[in-house]
Amino acid sequence: MVICADIGSPPLSFYKDDGSLTGAEIELGNAIAKQLGVSAEWKQVQFDGIIPALIARQCDVIMSELYDKPKRREVVDFVDYLASSQSLVVLKGNSSHIAGLADLSGKKVAVENGTTIQSLVDEENKKLVGEGKAQAQVVVFPKDTDAFQALRIGQVDAYGTTIKTAGYYFKQAPDLFELGGQPFAQAIIGAAFRKDDTDLQKAFALGLEAVRKDGTYLKILQNWGIERDAL
Repeated sequence: MVICADIGSPPLSFYKDDGSLTGAEIELGNAIAKQLGVSAEWKQVQFDGIIPALIARQCDVIMSELYDKPKRREVVDFVDYLASSQSLVVLKGNSSHIAGLADLSGKKVAVENGTTIQSLVDEENKKLVGEGKAQAQVVVFPKDTDAFQALRIGQVDAYGTTIKTAGYYFKQAPDLFELGGQPFAQAIIGAAFRKDDTDLQKAFALGLEAVRKDGTYLKILQNWGIERDAL
């Protein structure tokens, strides 16, 4: 089972120092593949091209913190496995006084290309223009890790990402970062399948249910500190 993922969004998927893959999505995908009696082959694909890669049959399924949205359901089907929310990460002390999207007016915010937070900031910019206020300057990066690094070195005022990824970085450097306001825009993450691949979709759903029942699912989430987002 070939799984497309944009690897680099801890704690869900990222590379260890030795180059091997790790993360909650990696472990969950491997566990489901084992239930199906197949091996999981992970294929790195940039997030903004990940659905086209699936449609082009470069992989069998997407597991890459992909939000289950009505617009996406027009082209792919989903099996949901996790909840998530968006967040804004700022440097410790929050000198820019960012407590939500509206506070990004006139400031720089780093995002990964093609992500939900990018769309949310774009929508907020439309509101800001309508109110006669300065837009946020959106600095787009190919990977989440690059966007995070921009905040770390002070190139931007905030970094938009999921609360899971934010939480991972807080644990890595608790003295450097904090949330700019509360998490927002809760949504559901799912595995995506081609609409003509109903057999794999059904098998995957059964595999997911099996790892839920035997406790593997919850154990994986607990190991990564994201059990609160279990479905």
